[in-house]
Amino acid sequence: MSYLEEYQQKLTTAEEAVKVVKSGDWVDYSWANSHPVVLDKALAARKDELTDVKVRGGISMWMPEICKAEDAGDHFTWHSWHCSGIDRKIIGKGMGYFMPMRYSELPRFYREHLDSVDVVMLQTTPMDTFGNFNFGLNCSHLADVLARAKCIIVEVNKNMPWVNGLTGTEINIKDVDMVVEGDNPPLVEMGAGGPLTDVDIAVANLVVPQIPNGACLQLGIGGMPNAIGSMIAQSDLKDLSVHTEMYVDAFVDMAAAGKITGRRKALDRGRQVFAFAAGTKKLYDYVNKNPEVMAAPVDYTNDVHVISQIDNFISINNAVDMDLFGQINAESAGIKHISGTGGQLDFAMGAYQSKGGKSFICMSSTMTDKQGNLKSRILPTLTPGSIATDPRSCVHYVVTEYGMVNMKGLSTWERAEAIIGIAHPQFRDELIAEAEKMHIWRRSNKR
Repeated sequence: MSYLEEYQQKLTTAEEAVKVVKSGDWVDYSWANSHPVVLDKALAARKDELTDVKVRGGISMWMPEICKAEDAGDHFTWHSWHCSGIDRKIIGKGMGYFMPMRYSELPRFYREHLDSVDVVMLQTTPMDTFGNFNFGLNCSHLADVLARAKCIIVEVNKNMPWVNGLTGTEINIKDVDMVVEGDNPPLVEMGAGGPLTDVDIAVANLVVPQIPNGACLQLGIGGMPNAIGSMIAQSDLKDLSVHTEMYVDAFVDMAAAGKITGRRKALDRGRQVFAFAAGTKKLYDYVNKNPEVMAAPVDYTNDVHVISQIDNFISINNAVDMDLFGQINAESAGIKHISGTGGQLDFAMGAYQSKGGKSFICMSSTMTDKQGNLKSRILPTLTPGSIATDPRSCVHYVVTEYGMVNMKGLSTWERAEAIIGIAHPQFRDELIAEAEKMHIWRRSNKR
């Protein structure tokens, strides 16, 4: 049987395909822009026939249809591996939950620890002449999800870019149970934030001079890493390379400016390597069949040992807040969940182990609450319920608009003094008083 004949044999409608889902099943929606669209609508239409259907996804870029109904939580429970604003809304609705992880471990979760993957539904590229469907923007952990699945349904989207990759970036028609030809919606775009703020510029002006020519870059999710990336594109740096969890628009800007060549990279020379990509149409067009980019499973991109083999590895991430002990919270505001651990800890550790490598946690020194009050992001201790994403022993550089400190080798009082030195001046005396109460302050001429 030819690939086309097998394709036609497995081709069906979304309404027919979702009939395979039963009450009590675990259903995987894959990741970000690969979440299904017409299959999701068809499954939502079966709501009243189903109970206790548990769905996994991550970095949702639109509200799933199964989560929209008033009584959706009586039928479906959403589980997110990493939260976007959409995932937070689902959790806030009372029908969703977060699943803690280091992102690098997620493929292994599916290989060894998850008992049930009943049905997988995901958007892919159209089939090629060899019978393969490409995962497009999201290599991530998808190969391991599909390897465990009892039933695999691909939803073809002609707008999904074909991304060249390492093993684990495609599935063949012979391994697919059903094919649905979707509505080919344009891919949802994730903006890089608004114009650069004075704080963004101040932080970037501290970080960019720390980056040598030939460095390998990782940028985290968020406006500030993107802002730094945009300024790198305008810098005099050259021969940069990319090995990152998430591929964002800033990398496209750097490549267009001639900053990225990859010629000095020890691994995957000349290739910009990433686990998943999300951005604007500019990015989606750039990665489509581009031999300069390479998608790879996240247990490769985020592996501390892989990262450490690349000299001058520069990791740039952001944070919600931190405390005077040097603990970084990048996941929650107290018990209110925001995102997830993701790859931040892996890249912080891997970059420091790299020869010449540096890890930067960047944040504004303050934020303004809903009542208009200025609040310090540097706290005496993390707010009860907040998550220590990066333990104090793994933090390298911390940067605010007031300065940059290297945490390695500092005692508790030296840490407290250094961290207070990059806090907003309005809060420094208060922080010193708290540090004294906690016995991590030594009288010095900096008081």
